[in-house]
Amino acid sequence: MTFQDTFSSHSWDSVKSSIYSKTADDVVRALNREKRDLEDFKALISPAAAPYLEQMARLSHALTRKRFGNTMQLYIPLYLSNECQNICTYCGFSFTNKLPRRTLTDAEILQEVAAIKALGYEHVLLVTGEANQTVGVPYFKRVLALIRPHFSHISMEVQPLDQEEYQELVPLGLNTVLVYQETYHQEDYKKHHPRGKKSNFQYRLETPDRLGRAGVHKIGLGVLIGLEDWRTDCFFTALHLNYLEKRYWKTKFSISFPRLRPFSGGLAPKVEMTDRELVQLICAYRILNEDVELSLSTRETPKFRNNVLKLGITSMSAGSRTNPGGYAVEPQSLEQFEISDERSPKEIAALIREQGYEPVWKDWDRVFT
Repeated sequence: MTFQDTFSSHSWDSVKSSIYSKTADDVVRALNREKRDLEDFKALISPAAAPYLEQMARLSHALTRKRFGNTMQLYIPLYLSNECQNICTYCGFSFTNKLPRRTLTDAEILQEVAAIKALGYEHVLLVTGEANQTVGVPYFKRVLALIRPHFSHISMEVQPLDQEEYQELVPLGLNTVLVYQETYHQEDYKKHHPRGKKSNFQYRLETPDRLGRAGVHKIGLGVLIGLEDWRTDCFFTALHLNYLEKRYWKTKFSISFPRLRPFSGGLAPKVEMTDRELVQLICAYRILNEDVELSLSTRETPKFRNNVLKLGITSMSAGSRTNPGGYAVEPQSLEQFEISDERSPKEIAALIREQGYEPVWKDWDRVFT
């Protein structure tokens, strides 16, 4: 059994219709319940919930403080390669984009690591394009062995792998894997991924199952907001999370909120999401699930990140570069997407403290594994 069985029992059109038919009474009922279910989540992300945003924000803040205290985890992405064999309509690294391709060598990786460590980080997110021949499992093994002595927590956002491959990487220091479905709308998924291994919707959909069976400590979910109706896509993310938590109950989970950002020759969002709607979504996830980690990247503007810090988010990136070698080796190489919040980690840490929170650079130690 995999998530495909659960997913197949839900029609995109039926789910969308159900969300948009929710009423104010449904929203009030969801807010007043002690334990919420997926029907309540539909109400909380529906247009009917818009007038209740302040109430949702207060509840989200209280639930987050109860579970996570006044802490905010900090992480930073380390882009290892922009080589990619996929065609993705929304990505700067897409195979058809004419740009210089680069994969960092061991010496270059250590240069980047030194720059990142100087910023204070203990949690790093390794990112590559999807090119199995150049940045496949042998490369990942070498990189993990190289950087493991320098970080207490290593995450990866790379191409989906087989279960056995994840099992090979876990003993080498892999803690967390982020794998975004991009969109759960199968027809539109095919439009945006016409070529490459990523075009296999089914294989990507079942990646979190393979991660769960492989014993990966934490799994990150999400969709690229803007490809399709965000409310429907995010319901399917919540459905996926609900399934995974029941089946892989020893695993931790996180959700991210990447909104489609400009890049060279980029794709305009099919569906625009306002800042208020993103706040609504963040609060809805927290009200549904008190334990899930919610992450916000530097895709968002400084003003937005300042204002939502207390509303349910538990981890943030800062000082990010989205190009291979962006911290020390080749800062001017082409980015995967544009950054909105360019403040330094030191500035973000100061902001977190000003709002009464504690920036957490290290939340895990290898001695516990």
